[in-house]
Amino acid sequence: MSEVPARFGVWSPVSGGFGPSHHPDERPDASWDHNKNVILLAEELGFDSTLVAQHTVSTRGPGYEQLEAWSSSAALAALTDRIEIITAIKPYLYHPVVLAKMALQIEEISGGRFGINLVNAWYKPELDKAGIGFRDHDERYEYGREWLHIFRALVSGHSISFKGRFFDIDRYELWPKDRFRSRPVIYAGGESDTAKSVVAELADVWFINGQPIADVRRLIGDISALPRSGPPLRFGLAAFVIARETDAEAEEALAFSFSLTSKDAALHAQRAANTDPKAVMFQTFAKMPHIGTNGGTAAGLVGSYDHVASRMRAFNDTGIELFMLQFQPMEAEMKRFAAEIIPRVRRLKAVA
Repeated sequence: MSEVPARFGVWSPVSGGFGPSHHPDERPDASWDHNKNVILLAEELGFDSTLVAQHTVSTRGPGYEQLEAWSSSAALAALTDRIEIITAIKPYLYHPVVLAKMALQIEEISGGRFGINLVNAWYKPELDKAGIGFRDHDERYEYGREWLHIFRALVSGHSISFKGRFFDIDRYELWPKDRFRSRPVIYAGGESDTAKSVVAELADVWFINGQPIADVRRLIGDISALPRSGPPLRFGLAAFVIARETDAEAEEALAFSFSLTSKDAALHAQRAANTDPKAVMFQTFAKMPHIGTNGGTAAGLVGSYDHVASRMRAFNDTGIELFMLQFQPMEAEMKRFAAEIIPRVRRLKAVA
């Protein structure tokens, strides 16, 4: 059993939301004001962390709004006092020395509460239409390996010279150094063999997509067997929560959300047509009907308050430290989760 206390995070609604677009209690809103209000509320409610996903264009397609992740994260760092801010990064969009400088600045603004989440791009128009090009899946991860090696050295306060396949760095060093700790935390996602090797080598925390406990346990076992130096790898899980007084009420809410998904058929079709078919995430999701992104309700956090708390406790026992959660409608369901689920999970942990 894991001895690591559970932590609870929320996804910032950078694309407008996470469930069906036509939900009567929440329509998509990717504005800065909405994102700011959600994260300030999350901090007030006692959530520990937020993940700000990065896209330059919306994966819903042309005409949909998308929050810019890095400028927004800097603003969130200045406005908050306690919550951890994790910002995603697709390596092809920023040179590592530039992004390292930005990361250290947000670390400074936040007072040591910042982390990055390295992700491999999967939405092809984001890179192709910019003229950057969408390289093969494994090649993107090899680029990411070099990128992360350089980034990690720079945010750790080192001078780095590096010559690889993709980068040629000559005695680069950044000031000021991190004043609060050795460096910001490095999260990373991806479940292909290539992704897992990058994570095992260079990341601190692996974000696993929402899926059943048995699959999560297997994934943790697989990556734990890979070569690694330094502290043990830690683990986070993405999930969409539907918690109610009874299992029946939760299942009814889930069924209602599924009934709305047909209205998003065109959105889902364009997204699928522009998705890298080699992305393991989408291969996995195709086998598991779900609400939300990154596996969402496939993690099974749907049911009564006691059921959801018990299941989160079971995930924690497998090694999951950080639950990065989605809700719909965001604010009302965050309040419900903070009032009903967090205390239950902590009681279960204390009893154990």
